[in-house]
Amino acid sequence: MKLQSIDNIYHINRDSRVKRWFYIFLVFGIVVLFLPWTQNIKVRGNVSTLYQDQRPQQLNSPIPGKIIKWYVKNGDYVKKGDTIIQLTEVKDDYLDPLLLERTQEQVKAKKGVRSYYEAKVGATDSQLTALKASRELKISQLKVKIGQLNNKLAAEEAELIAADNELKLSEDQYNRQKKMYDDGLVSLTQFQQRSVSYQNALAKKTAAQNKLAQTRQEIVATNIEQNATIQDYTEKLSKTQGERYQSMGQIEGSTGDIAKLENQAANYKARKGLYFVLASQDGQVVQLNKAGIGEILKETESIGTIVPKKVDYAVEIYVKPVDLPLLKEGQRVMCIFDGFPAIVFSGWPNTSYGTFTGKLVAIENNISVNGLFKALVVEDKMQKPWPPQIKMGAGVQGIAILNDVPIWYELWRNINGFPPDYYVAKTETTTK
Repeated sequence: MKLQSIDNIYHINRDSRVKRWFYIFLVFGIVVLFLPWTQNIKVRGNVSTLYQDQRPQQLNSPIPGKIIKWYVKNGDYVKKGDTIIQLTEVKDDYLDPLLLERTQEQVKAKKGVRSYYEAKVGATDSQLTALKASRELKISQLKVKIGQLNNKLAAEEAELIAADNELKLSEDQYNRQKKMYDDGLVSLTQFQQRSVSYQNALAKKTAAQNKLAQTRQEIVATNIEQNATIQDYTEKLSKTQGERYQSMGQIEGSTGDIAKLENQAANYKARKGLYFVLASQDGQVVQLNKAGIGEILKETESIGTIVPKKVDYAVEIYVKPVDLPLLKEGQRVMCIFDGFPAIVFSGWPNTSYGTFTGKLVAIENNISVNGLFKALVVEDKMQKPWPPQIKMGAGVQGIAILNDVPIWYELWRNINGFPPDYYVAKTETTTK
């Protein structure tokens, strides 16, 4: 007896379709092998920016101080120049509330001292001028006197010559008269008269010699006086000149002190402006790490961070050294941002969903501390814009797009461990 249930369960008499499906799948697999496949490199990275002034900036205390007032809290948005906190001094060198005014008074006093020495230099210059004029006048007087004495000396020398001639004549007459007296030709009275004449001529010559010697002594004394006058005025001028140089030195010293005090006053004035920590740019204040009033801040100590409001986002990706030769500037990179849903077909990027197109703009030549090379990717303005909700530091997955090849070639390449194709064919055009 034939059981119908056995035929319904085992289909013993039904024709097998396994061979048909095998050929169908074989043909389908062969067709798939010739479909295009886009070679790519998968990398990881994070959201950043190309510009340093758009990165998160630390808020630092420019001076050591004590917090006396907060103007913001975590998460507040501020504009450039808004006050973050107010500080007060903790160093004893700056505790005087009138420090700036007192320093300015010191500057004023130093300027007064400098003006005094400048006036003293002016008076010294006048004194030098007067001394030089007096010296010239005195020397001129002595030169006139010496000239007069020289003239007097010449006259006395002539007078001496005349007296000498007269003495010779009187002596000759006296000798002849004496001889005549000895011969008895003249009387004693005549002889005595001639003797008196001779004595007068001798006395006259002696007087002329004395006058000449006295005039010569006066000339020597006047020359000595002239030299003494020059020496005296030289000493006076040197002393006055020394006082002038001393005053000028005091002026220069006062000028240096004034510059130093003015520098201190400018520093004190600028320091007053540092009691308020201001926002360096528009953005959001985050990570405030000081609490309450009265906390002491050290110089350059971090208070918190300000995240810029306007950022031209870029993506920092890190590439293995083995993949580095496959990248070049201008290359297309598909970005998948953390927090944004995406369906990715790495071999068919155009069919992927939730990816955003970027363009490789720079590859750093220096390896990073993590052993990878950093590259920068910016938004491709010609493609779908990046989402405005992305934030600095968010994670990113990147897919660097390479050549389009058949699937069979990609399988063969992976089986053999060959690298992706990255050679760019160079075309040469010739003009005739």
